[in-house]
Amino acid sequence: MTARMTRRERLLATCNGEPTDRTAVALWRHFPGDDQRPADLAAATVAWQREYDWDFIKVTPASSFCLAGWGVKTRWVGGDEGTRDYVNTVIAQPEDWARLAVLDPAAGVLGGQLHCLALIRDAVGTDVPFIQTIFSPLAQARHLAGPDLLLVHLRRHPALVHQALETITQGTIRFIRACLPLGIAGIYYAIQWASYRTLTEAEYREFGEPYDRRILAAAAKGWFNMLHLHGADGMFDLVAQYPGQALNWHDREAGPTLADGMRRFRGAVSGGLEHWDDLLRGDPAGIRARVADALAQTAGRRLIVSSGCVAPVNAPFSNLRAVRTAVEPGA
Repeated sequence: MTARMTRRERLLATCNGEPTDRTAVALWRHFPGDDQRPADLAAATVAWQREYDWDFIKVTPASSFCLAGWGVKTRWVGGDEGTRDYVNTVIAQPEDWARLAVLDPAAGVLGGQLHCLALIRDAVGTDVPFIQTIFSPLAQARHLAGPDLLLVHLRRHPALVHQALETITQGTIRFIRACLPLGIAGIYYAIQWASYRTLTEAEYREFGEPYDRRILAAAAKGWFNMLHLHGADGMFDLVAQYPGQALNWHDREAGPTLADGMRRFRGAVSGGLEHWDDLLRGDPAGIRARVADALAQTAGRRLIVSSGCVAPVNAPFSNLRAVRTAVEPGA
């Protein structure tokens, strides 16, 4: 039997396909209300970690954290996922894309997020790896204009959209560079528009991939970067070629299966649980069965047990505990 590992040792071995003392596991969630203040988000995140003892922390600010500097506003109206509603856009005309300026990572909400990371580092030290959520430039642009208008501008005014994506990319890279000295293990890179329901593959290769790769290159000094392919009909094989140590996607909802994903991605696969049917509406016995199936699909190698998306904020505690205990030897 493999000797007891640290979380870092376990994650590195998992990503490299090496034996581990047990299967790695992590869930992450939003913290509505708390995500509006850096100290409260840090405290909620640390409490979540201390309650369930995950193998890493995925730091989950409100998705608007990277957009507030351009004037985007949100509100909390309730919901199982804990996400906030967007109440405005800042792009109305094609020319508005050219007016975006590169944001200062030390100012405003971005600066507050850096403070949050420092507080988490001070609380968990080197014992618990933590990664910062980063949204792809297209995912950010979507909320600046709204999805429908972005598609129109992307197809009718591509040069202006490219100019904006360049601005967003430069700012995102600056933010990542400011995060790295704070001790993050890497980033959780949320890729939300690499979907055949939204774009053709040719469009994503033009408006998404070049900017994604530059951001991932900026994060390459981290030792644990997780890719997240969001939603149905994702461009799995395109994203599977990106540099990263792990890939998380909606394997139970949208596919491919974990077993198939392992054949198409060289690093660790992250999933096995569906966040609605398993975490919210399921029960501990069903969760244990899902984890057993994930272990069978992967032979217990290169697997991080997780859900394909955030844990619902109202998921039963017993279900969350079942996820954590299901990976213990003899469970």
